[in-house]
Amino acid sequence: MTTTPDATGWREANRANWDERVPVHAAGDFYDLPGFIAGRDTLCDFELAEIGEVRGKTLLHLQCHIGLDSLSWARRGATVTGLDFSRPAVDVANALASRIGSTTARFLTADVYDAVQALDGRTFDIVYTGFGALCWLPDIAGWAQTAAKLVAPGGFLYLAEFHPVADVLADDGRTVEENYFQRDPIVVDAPGTYADPDAPITASLTFEWLHGIGEVVSALAAAGLRLEFLHEHDSGHFRFPAGLPVPQVYSLRAARIG
Repeated sequence: MTTTPDATGWREANRANWDERVPVHAAGDFYDLPGFIAGRDTLCDFELAEIGEVRGKTLLHLQCHIGLDSLSWARRGATVTGLDFSRPAVDVANALASRIGSTTARFLTADVYDAVQALDGRTFDIVYTGFGALCWLPDIAGWAQTAAKLVAPGGFLYLAEFHPVADVLADDGRTVEENYFQRDPIVVDAPGTYADPDAPITASLTFEWLHGIGEVVSALAAAGLRLEFLHEHDSGHFRFPAGLPVPQVYSLRAARIG
């Protein structure tokens, strides 16, 4: 792993990598599509509690990948729109929606920074972003401004994300691998994915960014959203040994002002 300030072509490199991940993820045990089709849920208990009732509400899932979280919300009665920059991922998500008989979910292909235009200025009761999304974005201020424009009056943005403190630690949860305050891109050139380390991914070059919690919260405030809560959790979608006293994920909710 190396770091460099030169991230020319980051979007194209990341999209090519994610396009190749899609068939691996759709076929593998990590996402367990047969289990999901049979009714398995992908949402955390704290997400359900913190977002609350979604029946009859509109929900936009930014960076939705193959749509499992999106469709989990649709199963709970939300009218869901999922957006992702990978066309193969969107194709899988739309096929899954059809497979489970969902009539309240649709998916479209667009870069997150182009979401306002792609959605023709529509706004949503809930704008949702799930785990592992923000690290692929270089401009958090731009992301926050985009998300804020998509929140309907009276609505809110909800984010559940890996904690940036955990992101700088190695798999043992104790050894520091990255600088928490690093803002230059982290450039990785390695085959495989988190879902299958041995997968023969040929578009192996990716660009990622670390974003501190202060950076995220400040960007949302500057975009005109009012923070309702910020919670840190010691368990969630992460790899550390049980009981390790490290914040593993965090969640926040920010409402539209006015």
